[in-house]
This record gives sequence, structure tokens and C-alpha cells, in this order.
Amino acid sequence: MKKIFEFVLAVMVLITLGACSLGSGVSLSRANSEMLFTTPGPNPELNTPAENGRVAALGTGLWHGLIALFTLILSFFSPDVQMYEVHNNGSMYNLGYLLGTAVLFLILGFTGGRRL
Repeated sequence: MKKIFEFVLAVMVLITLGACSLGSGVSLSRANSEMLFTTPGPNPELNTPAENGRVAALGTGLWHGLIALFTLILSFFSPDVQMYEVHNNGSMYNLGYLLGTAVLFLILGFTGGRRL
């Protein structure tokens, strides 16, 4: 398993370095297109109910954190699927999401098994 990880890491580094090489220009197909990199800011949907009339809290954040890996994969194929609920109550949802993703990766780490 360690060899596979090292191989994947090496491939990712090579791809990243290749993308930064000279002459690898990016051309946009649309005129007047721009990409903005911004810092995280306030959520305009904070404490506003979603279509179902609810605001996501700690329990919903925990659930969304647990299923984050699956929703990430699903979001590549369906534009309607999002990983993060913007209609949340703030810090408690964020705490639940963080705990959920931590538990997810702990479970994946322990179920990976160690061969002796």
C-alpha cells in the first residue's frame, strides 16, 4: 500500500510540475473571462432557512461530514449535488462537519487494515 501511495504522489508531483512549465499557457474560450481568488468571507445564507424551511445545525453537519467523500464523487457527475449546506447556523454546523469528516477518515484508516 505504501508503494502505491508513493507512486500516486510522484505522479501528482510530476503533473503539477508539468503544468507549471514554460509554454503551458492557458487560453480561455470566452472573451472577458476572469478567475477571482478570494478569501473566505461571511456566508450570506447564514441562519436563513432552505427550501424545506430548516436551518442545518450540528447533527446535519455531522451527517454531511460523514458522507462528504461520497457527495464529492457524486458532485462530479451531478451539478445539483453540493458537499456543504450553505443554509446553516454557523459554527455549530462547521464543528459537526469537521467532526464528521474526521470520523470518516478515522474509519477509513482503521478499516484499511494492517498486515503483519
